[in-house]
Amino acid sequence: MTSPIRIPRPAGAAGTPARGLRPRKAMALGLAAGLAATGIALGTQVSAGAAAQGSLPAGTQFYKDPNSQVVRWVAANPGDSRQPVIARRIASQPQAIWFSNYRPSTVTSDVRSVTTAAAAAGQVPVMAVYEIPNRDCGGASAGGAPDLASYDAWVRDFAAGLGSGRSVIILEPDSISLTTCLSAQQQADRFASLSRAGAAIHAAAPNAKVYLDGGHSAWNSASEQANRLRGAGILTNADGLFTNVSNFNATANEVTFAKNVLAALGNPANLHAVVDTSRNGNGPAGGGAWCDPSGRAIGTYPTTNTGDQAIDAFLWVKPPGEADGCAGAAGTFLPDIAYALASAGASDPTTPPPTTPPPTTTPPTTTPPPTTTPPTTTPPTTPPPSTGGPTCSVHYTVASAWTGGFTSDVTVRNTGGNAVNGWSLTWTFPTDQKVTNAWNAKATQSGATVTATDLGYNATIPSGGTTSFGFQGTGSTTTAPTTFTLNGGPCSLF
Repeated sequence: MTSPIRIPRPAGAAGTPARGLRPRKAMALGLAAGLAATGIALGTQVSAGAAAQGSLPAGTQFYKDPNSQVVRWVAANPGDSRQPVIARRIASQPQAIWFSNYRPSTVTSDVRSVTTAAAAAGQVPVMAVYEIPNRDCGGASAGGAPDLASYDAWVRDFAAGLGSGRSVIILEPDSISLTTCLSAQQQADRFASLSRAGAAIHAAAPNAKVYLDGGHSAWNSASEQANRLRGAGILTNADGLFTNVSNFNATANEVTFAKNVLAALGNPANLHAVVDTSRNGNGPAGGGAWCDPSGRAIGTYPTTNTGDQAIDAFLWVKPPGEADGCAGAAGTFLPDIAYALASAGASDPTTPPPTTPPPTTTPPTTTPPPTTTPPTTTPPTTPPPSTGGPTCSVHYTVASAWTGGFTSDVTVRNTGGNAVNGWSLTWTFPTDQKVTNAWNAKATQSGATVTATDLGYNATIPSGGTTSFGFQGTGSTTTAPTTFTLNGGPCSLF
């Protein structure tokens, strides 16, 4: 589900299996006219399985998955300097479980394993369904069911595992907001399938709350999104909409936007909204950066105490620390990103972190297992002193490229006899390239000269050891720099 070439988008869509919601700017698609041209009225809904009224009860406790990637990482890395912060501020919190792999033969049992465990814990699971055909319009999170008939059958099997308990279903991030790759007829067919999905879930699980894709406040207008949601059956087969999934927009903006969408729908009594606050603590990144941008922070911890009757909950739909596809394969847990999000101005939650390791058997959830390991450059308790100028070698590669942009990976090797304690790597771009955001390093640029510095936890490079970081950039070419200096000393290339 990852691609060697990633097309940049305005930000906004889904992500955890392989994606990271990209915020996309609103585009006037003329959907209402397109649907009318196909003879499908926007106000027509599938009537079966109408949604029950009422919002999530106050004090609802959401399910904390003991086998999530972050919980497994915390249990496996008790000595890592980042572990306490990640444990307290991320692993302690309930997060959505993503169903993104097309496994029709096991989906019912996969869902049942989650709902059974949640019921035993007295908690409500949040499950993100991400299987719509042609999802992400072929982007970094491409995939899904092979066709809508297969999707309809898969959703029915998904619903069969929900049972009679309460659950929250985030139904198909991006599916309504991102339709640029679909014809008018394909849009109509998709929306009808989403309506059938909501009806099937409610028929099988009357206590499930189904929320449809509301995009976010920097994408489609409220009236446009409302028109699309009508076509997808929100008035009869859903309990509301979700916004900001895998995005970074401020909560206040998302609440206002969601309420404007509800108003455009006529403020039906049975419809409410939920907002993804997993990574919006510092708001969006500058310049429209959407793919693992630096400087972001976790937002409001998951709760039903939103202070607004129209907003059922603040949720962590995109698990913090799981990549968007630039810092690592989309959906994989990266402790560097998790630590940066958790330490950027957040306060500890009132709920304690987990005190017991996860069970040794892993249920067949659809979130992919982590494929990355913590960096080998974590400083020891007492770093050895660095004396003399360092000698080094650098490996610079362009990891992916598209028209006007690229991502690069940089590895620095300490070839000297002493440890480097605190590093600063400098290079000069040969063309018009500009760094837009970086991970595992802080990057600044003056003219064509870029300086990347350590983030503290990765400050020490032992003799013979390496440290790695990456960045996203813009430019007319991806020509690699050839001259690097580490703390003022020249580096060779390897």
